[in-house]
Amino acid sequence: MNTPLPNRLWIYQAERFPVIKTLPLLAMFSAASVTLSAVLGARTLPGVGAYVVAFVLVFLLFFQMRVCDEVKDAEDDRRFRPERPIPRGLIRQSEIVGLGVATIPLALAAAFLAGYGLVWLLLLVWGWLALMTIEFGAPRWLKARPVLYLLSHMAIMPLIDLLLTGVEWLRHGAPHPGLWLFFALSFSNGCVLELGRKLWAPGNEREGVETYSSLWGPRRAASVWVGCVAMSFLLLTGVGIAVGHPIPFVTLGALGFSTCVWIGRNYAERQLPGDQSRVDTVAGLWVFLCYAIAGFVPLLFGTTP
Repeated sequence: MNTPLPNRLWIYQAERFPVIKTLPLLAMFSAASVTLSAVLGARTLPGVGAYVVAFVLVFLLFFQMRVCDEVKDAEDDRRFRPERPIPRGLIRQSEIVGLGVATIPLALAAAFLAGYGLVWLLLLVWGWLALMTIEFGAPRWLKARPVLYLLSHMAIMPLIDLLLTGVEWLRHGAPHPGLWLFFALSFSNGCVLELGRKLWAPGNEREGVETYSSLWGPRRAASVWVGCVAMSFLLLTGVGIAVGHPIPFVTLGALGFSTCVWIGRNYAERQLPGDQSRVDTVAGLWVFLCYAIAGFVPLLFGTTP
């Protein structure tokens, strides 16, 4: 490890936490959460500071989730994915964990800036993340039930969204009832992302690497993925109804949904490496589109919740 730590961290992020790819999605996610909370509550949008706090929190949380994954999956990575940065010796696990621990006071400070109540919501997210890291105390039992594994881990997404929207609604009392549709949308979108990155071409499957395409077969896995996109589309439509603008929500959402269906069908029929990559890419684009629509279409068409 003669390479300076900053250089090694740059390589690490490119492989395990690609900042350039991650930042736009997290920025849209956090901004849409704050904006929609204000729109549904028929309140003036908060200042720039609220958006900065929400973005800092979600960025730090997603990095902390990556750190926890490195700890949770350390043995599997050593055995089956030796090319990853930690098993191959690019960087030590202790260095990554140290960085993760260093982000804890930063997240607490950001939450405290938005109000003491937000700290409790942050602790709630951290509590669930801790349970995820220890696989809820039953790793073998949970891994033998992949659907339950997926659902239990994706449950952190609405908790994160509760935190992000709380940056806006906490000072006004309680979240608007319509936000529960948005929380459900975040849960569904988490499934879209997780499934999308684990639909592999048959030739790319590897021993010890769990994918949904190997578990269910490419065709069935693609159908489940499209089903999750469909659920997100329905929830997005529900958000559109809640803000009083269902037509633009449905119109724009339908364009994204039809693209996902097309990409998913191509993957199911051809099962080529390029199709695998396109499913992963379009999953991220779909989630980005959902938050762009939910957060900013109401501003374009007027706020009439």
